[in-house]
Amino acid sequence: MSYIKIPSHLVPSDPQGSDLLALEREKATFNVKELTLALYGSKELEKDNRILKILENDPVFDKSNLYFMGRTELFENALRKDKRLVQLIKEHKWNMEEIQAAVSFIDLPGPYGLHRGMFIPTIFGQGTEEQKKKFLIPALKYEIIGCYAQTELGHGSNVQGLETTATYIPETDEFEINSPYLTASKWWIGGLGRTANHAIVMAQLKSNGKDYGPHPFIIQIRDLETHQPLPGITVGDIGPKFGYNATDNGFMLFDHVRIPRFNMLSKFSQIKKGTGEYISPPNDKLSYGTMVFIRAMIVTSVRTSLARAATIAIRYSAVRRQFVDKDQPKKSKDGRIVETSVLDYTMQQYRLFPVIAQAYACFYTAKAMIDLYMKYLKQSSSGDFSLLADLHASSSGLKSLTTTMAVDSIEECRRACGGHGYSNFGGFLLKTFREVVSNKNPEIYASQSKKNPTLTYILDYINNPNQVCNATTSLDFKNNELQLRAFGHRAAYLIANAVDQIDNQNKSWNSMLIEVNRISRAHCQYLLVKNFITAIQEQPQPITDEKLRILHSSPALKKVMESVCNLFVLHTMEKEIGEFFECRFITDSEAKLLRTQVYDLLQEIRPNAVSLVDAFNIPEFVLQSALGRYDGKVYETMIDWASKEPLNGITLDVNPNSEVLFRNKNKAKL
Repeated sequence: MSYIKIPSHLVPSDPQGSDLLALEREKATFNVKELTLALYGSKELEKDNRILKILENDPVFDKSNLYFMGRTELFENALRKDKRLVQLIKEHKWNMEEIQAAVSFIDLPGPYGLHRGMFIPTIFGQGTEEQKKKFLIPALKYEIIGCYAQTELGHGSNVQGLETTATYIPETDEFEINSPYLTASKWWIGGLGRTANHAIVMAQLKSNGKDYGPHPFIIQIRDLETHQPLPGITVGDIGPKFGYNATDNGFMLFDHVRIPRFNMLSKFSQIKKGTGEYISPPNDKLSYGTMVFIRAMIVTSVRTSLARAATIAIRYSAVRRQFVDKDQPKKSKDGRIVETSVLDYTMQQYRLFPVIAQAYACFYTAKAMIDLYMKYLKQSSSGDFSLLADLHASSSGLKSLTTTMAVDSIEECRRACGGHGYSNFGGFLLKTFREVVSNKNPEIYASQSKKNPTLTYILDYINNPNQVCNATTSLDFKNNELQLRAFGHRAAYLIANAVDQIDNQNKSWNSMLIEVNRISRAHCQYLLVKNFITAIQEQPQPITDEKLRILHSSPALKKVMESVCNLFVLHTMEKEIGEFFECRFITDSEAKLLRTQVYDLLQEIRPNAVSLVDAFNIPEFVLQSALGRYDGKVYETMIDWASKEPLNGITLDVNPNSEVLFRNKNKAKL
């Protein structure tokens, strides 16, 4: 409801936002629907439209008052939506992909999020068949609600340093779970605060006086009838946060809590009954499988977040007009001089167009990571774990790089709207470099390099450590081979330099951590570049993937995606220019040519800017933005939403001598 009546005869001054966006869309050199189809595929779009229609027509998922809610109201609203979602899942018999689509459209991280996102996948990936029968089946039916309790008050990224203990008691065939220190308190755990009645707890396994490192245990933490904490468990919500306030992130302490030996997830490692003998897994990183999948999904969510931010900022920049360009004044259809669209200013393009390119780059890398994960699952089922180390390392680095990139780029988009508006894995790369250099049979690695991008650029560097750019014109930087050589050479140089400092100059690992972080960033940027280029390069015929087939069957579509890819690659290269100088791949004069090509690409992409974000196909139900509306009605929506602010329904008593705060008791109710 509105609390202030806005004069109905007033409209924004011409030109209207809807007309401006219509003009922008007329400039497109490609078919937007075709690109959307190339991104998502017909089956995914059909599924999304079907689920979106159900959610949009259900009053429980109404979003009109979200921005006006306090924390308690927001959490209550999220719980209501999560419960309704479970009902819809059962009613429509949605599979996992359909559930993920619904969660994405609802776009409100709620109390059941970690149950679906971590609790269920971990049991599925690390539980025995017997454990799946006992825990997975009721979890899928939402008869039990779980969370994933790994992070502690004193330890986050350093999983090996977790302080919660799980000690095997052979006399009773039980584990005793204990929090020996305050810093052992589980912390930040989504869904733990007030919702979950079970938790997968990562704890240090101890048996027969030996430590075996962190392992997962399923623990019931609340009574299934009263929902009160069980004896020996202290649990609660950590309080308000800067975001995610619809989720009850919680803390938990254990006071010598006993659980059956059966509750240790035992697909890969076990403790023998009675003797306490530890049976180790065939690979010490097998327990990382679930986290690898989650990291791949995080890259996917980064893509979505970047796409939303870019959509809002680009559409608003096309509608927003500021100042008259005295050199090239814009004119309306009737010949009047009008203010210039903010999107026509080169600086705005330089800030926003790379964000579009980042979103597309993350799209193809997310797909590549999920494909690689599925390939690993297939190989591991037959005992081949050769992909795991590289998959774990790459997913760790990409999670860090892409989330950091997203935070920076979303903030850039927000600022561009004006007043309205790394996990460390360098050790793996150093180890790979040493192995390649010291191996007496380099042809073994040469044969593997086609399957392993890390080996590809390391071998190239070893064979030619002094390779250089050799660009003579700005157009040379559009060459994909040059681009891949540049990013591969830079990453390999940083690795070789770090190996030399550690092995030959006796530098300590701690003193090299900044260098290792640079290596991680360089390697992950290489992966983003390679995956984007691979997607748009010529494909072996026939193309079986529907999305790639659509992309490569349309010259116009492929041309615009080549421009977006080039902008991502070269803008990233320009931002990291210092390291390309350091490895002597590029010279001062070549850096100027690079910058020129980046500026040229802005102009190349300008006619397609609005259409490129339209292709992300983000519905208004998800976007929830006055500035980024598809119809361009920015100012009308801002006024309408302001009129609905509940504070406008309250009359104040502003006399400082009066104890009355509100003159009327009829406070606005959401």
